[in-house]
Amino acid sequence: MLLPAKAEVARHLEQYRAWERLMLAAPADRMARDNFESTGYTLCVLMGKRCAREAADAAERYLGADLAVHFAGGGGRTRHRTGARTRPTGLAAAPTR
Repeated sequence: MLLPAKAEVARHLEQYRAWERLMLAAPADRMARDNFESTGYTLCVLMGKRCAREAADAAERYLGADLAVHFAGGGGRTRHRTGARTRPTGLAAAPTR
């Protein structure tokens, strides 16, 4: 079985959690909900799960100890490859490729 790169899983999990916080803070914000669902779908694909919550849990288990290191020293940077999404407030901007 081919496993996803831990750096990619950590990055997508970080995005998912950031959009989750924004969506819960402003449930009527359609952009926050759409991006939350989009990042949840990406985690489902990466982790081979049907439910975003299960995918996030699986990602956290997969990352294990690496998760604490990533969030503590990763700088909270997020990259977006498409212009479709805007960055959630509080996430530092990173150059896009």
